[in-house]
Amino acid sequence: MAPVAVTETPTPSLQPKIQQAATPLQKDDTYENYEGSYKFAPITEAEVSRAMIKRYFNTMYDRVISDVVIIGAGSAGLSCAYKLGSTRPDLKITIIEANVAPGGGAWLGGQLMTPMVIRKPADRFLRELGVEYEDEGHYVVVKHAALFTSTLLSKTLALPNVVLMNATAVEDLIIHADPKSQGQRVGGVVTNWTLVALNHDTQSCMDPNTITAPVIISATGHDGPMGAFSAKRLVSAGLLKELGNMRGLDMNRAEPAIVNGTREVAPGLIMTGMELSEHDGSNRMGPTFGAMIASGVKAAYEAIRIWDSSEIVAGRIVA
Repeated sequence: MAPVAVTETPTPSLQPKIQQAATPLQKDDTYENYEGSYKFAPITEAEVSRAMIKRYFNTMYDRVISDVVIIGAGSAGLSCAYKLGSTRPDLKITIIEANVAPGGGAWLGGQLMTPMVIRKPADRFLRELGVEYEDEGHYVVVKHAALFTSTLLSKTLALPNVVLMNATAVEDLIIHADPKSQGQRVGGVVTNWTLVALNHDTQSCMDPNTITAPVIISATGHDGPMGAFSAKRLVSAGLLKELGNMRGLDMNRAEPAIVNGTREVAPGLIMTGMELSEHDGSNRMGPTFGAMIASGVKAAYEAIRIWDSSEIVAGRIVA
């Protein structure tokens, strides 16, 4: 018997059904009524899935090469993203956040209390965002930390050049030979879904993905489950001799140390926020957020300085 030819295309009898499943239902009139007659526009489950998948993976495809990657969407990371994104709309800024909810510890003040204390002159940033506060002289108080965080988050994500990938963990740093010196240079991040990253010990190998960028800004906070990630990785990668380890709480020493210490700690890697306390061995500051804002703003300016002074090809600094 002669071999039977196998085709990979659907048979004619199945083709109409496949096409029909992909087309939206006939549109009916909607009706906004809150007395029992509210009517939504019709939709298929396939439309919902395709609307998300197409946009998300198009974004992933585009941001495989980014201009700046920010690790961590806490108060420092978001302040940096907002200042950088609004100052330089030409740069593609990608934020990677391990948690489902961005914002880090900035949804509350101290000891689960809601008011947020911000020392001057960081109150200027609140006026830029349009966040109201009570002026107490040397400091201001926002009535609820979530008001600051939600406003900053919404204004940051409204910028067309900023993308946030939450529930995504940075598992490692990409490190190449530095064309500017004889040393090493951070040139990107290694990413995975956070739920995958948390279960490497319970499953077989689940390889990660990568994002290439000439400038990485690390804002992962002080030591914790995923805190101080880049600082600790610099040590294990041989780019830093040892951690400075965070010192005890002293607000008057801690806040200026964090802001003034915000810098490129290794070629290609800027560090901002409380992660610097672990890197440098500076004091912790507790529930006051002015340094987080100002450190994030300074990190944005540092990123612009590196970008404008470098020759960049395909997301890599070449000279």
